[in-house]
Amino acid sequence: MAEKKDKPKREQQVYTLLVEVGRKNGDGLPEGATGAALMCYASGVDEAEAVRETVAILKQADLAPLDVTGYGTLDERLAEGHDIDEEERALMGRALEENSVIVAQMTPFYEDAKGGSDTVH
Repeated sequence: MAEKKDKPKREQQVYTLLVEVGRKNGDGLPEGATGAALMCYASGVDEAEAVRETVAILKQADLAPLDVTGYGTLDERLAEGHDIDEEERALMGRALEENSVIVAQMTPFYEDAKGGSDTVH
C-alpha cells in the first residue's frame, strides 16, 4: 500500500486590497455618500482567498462590495517600489497574527454638482 504524502501547508500572507463599495441600507457610510473606497489588509494563503474573505466580511458588515483591486503582499509591494510606513506594516502584521481582515482606511465618495460620483470630500 502506497503511503499518502501530506501536501505541504501553504503559508498565510497578507495582501493589500482596495475595495469599492456601493450604498446599502444600514451600511454606516456618511449621509450623502454614493459609496466608498476601503483600504484593507487581509490574510490568506493566496490573493484569491484574501479577496473572498474580505468580500464575505464586508457583506456581513452590511456593506455592498462592487470591485476589488489587489496590490499584492508586502514583499511584492516593496519590489514595486511602494513606500510602506511603520503604521501600515503594523496593521499588516496584525492581520497576519489574527488571521483577519483589517480595514485601514475608508474614503467616502460624493456626487459633484455635475452628477459625477468620483469626487472625494
